[in-house]
Amino acid sequence: MRDQQVLHDKKWIKFLKRTWLFKFAPFVEFALAAGSMAMGNVRPESDFDVIIGARSGRIFTARFFAVIAFGAFGWRRKKIDHREAAADKICLNHFVTPASYRLSPPHNAYWRKLYQNLVPLFGSDKKVNDFFAANSDWLGKEIAYVDDLRHYHRRKSWPVRFVEWTLSGWAGDFLEKRLRKIQISRIENGIQKELGHNPRIIYTDQELEFHPDTARIELLERSM
Repeated sequence: MRDQQVLHDKKWIKFLKRTWLFKFAPFVEFALAAGSMAMGNVRPESDFDVIIGARSGRIFTARFFAVIAFGAFGWRRKKIDHREAAADKICLNHFVTPASYRLSPPHNAYWRKLYQNLVPLFGSDKKVNDFFAANSDWLGKEIAYVDDLRHYHRRKSWPVRFVEWTLSGWAGDFLEKRLRKIQISRIENGIQKELGHNPRIIYTDQELEFHPDTARIELLERSM
């Protein structure tokens, strides 16, 4: 148990040193730690799963900037990364907007435990609480987030606020449409090679979720 806790703490230290980059990703409203980091069952090869809140009408733009930012530092997990190659990489596999804050069914024991233990990393308390409030019905309780020492960053950088202002009108709409077309084409061309057991794949203007194989999730659910 002690070895597990030491590994968990070391990974959190490394993870938190990288969360500042969310401040520099336009149209990213908040970021929450998920997966093994939230659940506490990390392994040496564990990556860093996140749920990212994106502004309505800018989800593909938010994903583009996040991929570019974390990819530039070599911190993003790619589809070709597995086991040791995926260790300590940030997995950008779930983006939501206010219309999709509430997790789509099924709401099994795994998702319930995960959502009850999500850790805010970036974003305002209001945005984080709006997300939790949208899921309170199936969680069976309201989660009123107050504070967490791992919630290092709450405000966006001023260059990002300027970019968001610049892309708030027709220019941003045009960019979103172009990025949407490009990303959906890449997703549809590559997704068939990735699909495994009971995949959760969503790519709409409200949500982007990429869990191509949920066998491990079902195994964890049965162990609860």
